[in-house]
Amino acid sequence: MYPVDLSGAVWKKSARSAASGACVEVAQLASGHVGVRDSKNRSGPVLVFTPTEWDAFVGGVRDGEFDL
Repeated sequence: MYPVDLSGAVWKKSARSAASGACVEVAQLASGHVGVRDSKNRSGPVLVFTPTEWDAFVGGVRDGEFDL
């Protein structure tokens, strides 16, 4: 694991997020990585993904791989 600068991150929450606030926020980081955090705990931990990892995840979502 290596440090990633989160200071300039602009966090976005989906318009489909739950009214209860049970959702995540995503930020495109200056390094090219993607950060994901819990919207209820903005000072908590952040998951950081490489662009390749993020593309694979988003592709899986689009293809329905995670549908329940």
